[in-house]
Amino acid sequence: MRDFSSNHRWLSLNTATVRKQGDLVQIIDACARHGIRAIDPWRDQVATVGLDRAVRAVRDAGVELSGYCRGGMFTSDASRRGEVRDDNRRCVDEAKALGAPCIVLVVGGLPQYSRPGSETSKDIAAARGQVEDALAEMLDYAKQAKLPLAIEPLHPAYAADRACVNTTKQALDICDRLDPVRTGMLGVALDVYHIWWDPELMGQIVRAGKDRLLAFHVCDWLVPTKDILNDRGMMGDGVIDIKSVRQAVEAQGFAGYSEIEIFSNDWWGRSMDEVLRTCITRHKTVV
Repeated sequence: MRDFSSNHRWLSLNTATVRKQGDLVQIIDACARHGIRAIDPWRDQVATVGLDRAVRAVRDAGVELSGYCRGGMFTSDASRRGEVRDDNRRCVDEAKALGAPCIVLVVGGLPQYSRPGSETSKDIAAARGQVEDALAEMLDYAKQAKLPLAIEPLHPAYAADRACVNTTKQALDICDRLDPVRTGMLGVALDVYHIWWDPELMGQIVRAGKDRLLAFHVCDWLVPTKDILNDRGMMGDGVIDIKSVRQAVEAQGFAGYSEIEIFSNDWWGRSMDEVLRTCITRHKTVV
């Protein structure tokens, strides 16, 4: 396992971590000041400053990308399938322009939550089938752009509103069906917040292997958790054994960034510099 204690070369900042403190350009400038060499920007943040300006800011600061958040939200009623397809194709185009190594996919839950205005459904099996069909279509487009797609399994608490793919096994099953020859174009983004509890996790990481492990996200699970979405912990403040998960993914050959992604009303209320300083310290001591 790599030793992070002496520097933060392999720290990437998911820009949602400081989304309330500044726009994307300001976040990129702050990362450059703190020597953070990579980011994972969100589409809404890119849209706010404009794609061309975001591309210039990334280039001028000399930062890399560890991913692009987020594609997916595939589930909808029949009248909106074209909208879903077109939106995800735009995501591929944006990621390509920014130089992202992959697109992180949050696949969607029940259609009325993934695409508000869709007809209400309680059929989660149908939602999972629709995810796979839409993902196959997106994969065809992504292959033309040589842009890998990373399915992010989310904690089961999000099954209805955000992602009906909830375990690493489910995500890898989809990968095996849609990309059986392991082209490197389809894999997983593993976020410890969502997967730490899974008794099958370590075996599934081995199953994934280097070619399916496209992204690795870190934060912590607080006890008690006050808000299932916006009360993630800074690494070391909760109950996740982050080092053991990182050791497992690196044992398979993963050598990319450990991306810090913290949705937190607490940390959003602090200055950007304080958050980044803390991220760097915890990356060295906890991750």
